[in-house]
Amino acid sequence: MQQLDGAPYGRYRGLTGQWELGGGVVLEVVRGQADPYAPPARVAVRVPGERAGFPRELWDSPVRRRALAGYLVREAAREVSAERALQVDAGGQEVLDRNSCTVDAGDGAVTLRLGVALPGPHRRIDGRAARRLLCEVLPEVAERALCLAALDGGRVREFVAAVEDSAALRAALPGLGLVGFVADGASLPRRSGADDRPARGEGVVAFRSPEELRVSVELPHAGVVSGMGIPEGVTLIVGGGFHGKSTLLRALETGVWDHVPGDGRELAVSLADTVKIRAEDGRPVERVDVHAFVDHLPGGADTTDFSTANASGSTSQAASLCEAVESGARVLLIDEDTAATNLMIRDARMQALVAKEREPLTPLVDSVRSLHRDHGVSTVLVMGGSGDYLEVADRVVMMDAYRPYDVTGRAREIAAVPTGRRAEADSFPSLVARRVDPASVDSTAKGRTRVRARGTDYLVFGEHDIDLRAVAPLADASHVTGIGLALELLVRHGHLTRDRTLAEALDLLDTDFTTADPVAALRTVHDDDFAVPRRHEIAAALNRLRGMRVVR
Repeated sequence: MQQLDGAPYGRYRGLTGQWELGGGVVLEVVRGQADPYAPPARVAVRVPGERAGFPRELWDSPVRRRALAGYLVREAAREVSAERALQVDAGGQEVLDRNSCTVDAGDGAVTLRLGVALPGPHRRIDGRAARRLLCEVLPEVAERALCLAALDGGRVREFVAAVEDSAALRAALPGLGLVGFVADGASLPRRSGADDRPARGEGVVAFRSPEELRVSVELPHAGVVSGMGIPEGVTLIVGGGFHGKSTLLRALETGVWDHVPGDGRELAVSLADTVKIRAEDGRPVERVDVHAFVDHLPGGADTTDFSTANASGSTSQAASLCEAVESGARVLLIDEDTAATNLMIRDARMQALVAKEREPLTPLVDSVRSLHRDHGVSTVLVMGGSGDYLEVADRVVMMDAYRPYDVTGRAREIAAVPTGRRAEADSFPSLVARRVDPASVDSTAKGRTRVRARGTDYLVFGEHDIDLRAVAPLADASHVTGIGLALELLVRHGHLTRDRTLAEALDLLDTDFTTADPVAALRTVHDDDFAVPRRHEIAAALNRLRGMRVVR
């Protein structure tokens, strides 16, 4: 750095390689920076396991390694918060596998990956400032944030224990016949729609399960925990406006992830294969079997092989639901506020006015029980305006001032009074499996791989911008980038073929992620910030990729 002071900025690229910083700490410059206005240089700081000093019980399983890395990357982000030139992807309330910090399964070594905006006024290297960042600040960050001797060991263990308890609780759900669980004392409200941290103040109501739904579970660290268990089948969440219905559903939506201690939702979990469904005007649909919901279209189109470049609210929701089942969803979450009304219900009066032979849509209310009975897919619905769902619900939970009450008995009494409505279907049929042409999933643009996030709304993939605004849950931009890398990996590993169903291709990718390090697998595509996605987010992005082709 001293020798390069004043040299042309482009000579920073010569720093690429590994540099010994003392004490066994290694700095690797993965990618230099060609220009002050180019993306920051990419560097990795590796602290050997002996120097990091974390006992094996904190990193001897994938869950513990993810938790430990999640704690350390947040500590590193705090350490560099005053250094505008250093960029650490710490994430938010979720504890995901991230490229920004990893713990080695062999010896507990810790690697922090970050961006460094290298100093260079007037496109000349500022060697002194660069020397301070690379040779002083980064070793200090490694010492203070990545080594147990400088950390509060109790807080480290508390963080790892909280994540391990959350993962254990989620794994216990199938054996208990549950699709979700919310612990007594959980704090579900958030500060705002743009701030996912827990709400504070006297008005925040701690969650407490109704006795009829109370379940107790023994966890590795917290011991016996009680809370509300949401059983398999069809569950309605009802109640007045602003009483917490959507807040509870949101907790289940994000319950596929573990959360940081203090989030309030540490023990609010749902099955890993839980998917949120909504209407999505304008999305593309490519050869999806939607005949469970759409039949005898004007013009005689085959709805077992339905395509459109601009779906309506009802057809988009029908396609999204069928795609979720195709990708292996075991639980569907639907909020009446974001659903297509005509796909959810057709009441007795509308049936009397518009004959079934003139209506191509079959509402979900008539097939939702079959989804569980015949396909093992449970549904949790927030419903405030359609009482017809009371007839098909296995359980009804009323939210009143953020407190849940089991009102199933009263709901059945009300549903026993006939309304004159007639069921328009009695089963949810099997879907036609699709096979994707891998040549249509191309991440290149002008001969170069192009995968990057535009916030959480869009994924830039090759020559396409994939609209993800209706896909939930998405944690952050790094999560979106991970989705793009996974799409590339599906093709690169040969999982996506013309002879293999999409579900089979996703199964193979899941196997890659469970038998090896998923972060390392995705890093083979590129080494910038990303988080590891689930198969369901990957499938959702693929289904919204304009130009994706399905072969049969």
